[in-house]
Amino acid sequence: MKGIILTGGKGTRLYPASKTINKGLLPVYDKPMIYYPLSTLMLSGITEILVIASKRDVERFKELLGDGSHIGLDISYEIEYETKGIGNAFILGENFIGDDDVCLVLGDNIFYGHKLPLMLRESVKEVKNNNKSVIFGYYVQDPERFGVVEFDDNQNAISLEEKPINPKSNYAVVGLYYYTNDVINIAHSLEPSDRGELEITDINRVYLNEKKLSVQLLGRGHAWLDTGTHQTLLEASSFIGMVESRQGWKISCIEEIAFRMGYISSIELETLSKSYNNEYGEYLLKISKIDL
Repeated sequence: MKGIILTGGKGTRLYPASKTINKGLLPVYDKPMIYYPLSTLMLSGITEILVIASKRDVERFKELLGDGSHIGLDISYEIEYETKGIGNAFILGENFIGDDDVCLVLGDNIFYGHKLPLMLRESVKEVKNNNKSVIFGYYVQDPERFGVVEFDDNQNAISLEEKPINPKSNYAVVGLYYYTNDVINIAHSLEPSDRGELEITDINRVYLNEKKLSVQLLGRGHAWLDTGTHQTLLEASSFIGMVESRQGWKISCIEEIAFRMGYISSIELETLSKSYNNEYGEYLLKISKIDL
């Protein structure tokens, strides 16, 4: 399975903070925002990754992440010249995806929680072994702001709506999607919505109607943070800072994940630690001494 991070668009909800820089490059506590969705793909066991960004921003992401080889990844880039909706990511990434299945994560979504890596890897297996796509639902107080999934009494998904005026449930569909390869054909078949976009909800609805969609619930032991507004960006930074301060472990530290996943050696991690003359570098050096 390959992975895509969609971090295009102008991020107007974060203006003026994001007026001259992509929101994926803004800090969420001690790391650029894009580290968090990137770590989600890494914890899924995905190493081939496409970053989709605007023409203005793609070179800045290249400067930050390079080709990913320093952390055992293969990262490539695609320019989004015009915002056409989340579903357009599969059209832009068609050549990159090839014949593989694909996971798409939105660039401003952060996931954290108990046994989350296991849930992510099980989703990859569900796609590969059972030919079913996987999305996630999360209970929220304001479901009208999101795509919403409705369940029957047996917790089977029965409907999907995009930002409904009268939501049929409180379960929002988060910005993380594991799809079979035919998502490319589905994306090509979509008609733009009233707002002129290829809606990800329409893709999910195709899979639901074909009974090829699994909806997993992120429970109370998980956190889903959407950092698309000033307030939610602040809350996410506060959350990350609090957890890291209490536990002494970093969240979404891509160098540490690469080491623990076996993508790089302790010597390579120690070398990377010397790139940071600060607490982050000291943390990487400490992790490099761990006997896995």
